[in-house]
Amino acid sequence: MNTKLLLDNLRCIPDFPKKGINFRDVTTLYKNGECMKEMVEDLYEIYKDKGITKIVGIESRGFILASALAYKLGAGVVLARKPGKLPSTTIKESFSKEYGVDTVEMHIDSIDENDVVLIHDDLLATGGTAKATYKLVKHFNPKKIFMNFIIEIKDEGLHGRDEFDGLCDVTTLLTI
Repeated sequence: MNTKLLLDNLRCIPDFPKKGINFRDVTTLYKNGECMKEMVEDLYEIYKDKGITKIVGIESRGFILASALAYKLGAGVVLARKPGKLPSTTIKESFSKEYGVDTVEMHIDSIDENDVVLIHDDLLATGGTAKATYKLVKHFNPKKIFMNFIIEIKDEGLHGRDEFDGLCDVTTLLTI
């Protein structure tokens, strides 16, 4: 993995969306073809032998690599979205984030018990969004659940990984 390439192309925006938060802007990684290739290839190497059948992308930045990796793995893509964005019957889970409360939803027919699921998002900070998504996926009782993030933030006293201790395998491409 070319960590230097990814770190060199990652933008940090201080005090966004509120004072005291250093927002890691992964859009600078997505717009760089070398970074996109690096991230997809790295994720493919991690998950190619895990039997992944569905990748759950968390709104909205999680959709990008979830789709690219699903294509490469021959898996389906499931969307975990904010309320009111999915057109059919959904289940939902609310959660607290470092700067507010939110809800995530999935279609009730997204996953079944024969699926091996990878949940993907861009960033692991407090773990609230990912934990809510994990609870939604767990509702479907799949064979196995994996979780992946592009970035895990630890330098600001955040311990989002602890939310998944003993629940599922968690991988990240970068730790800050």
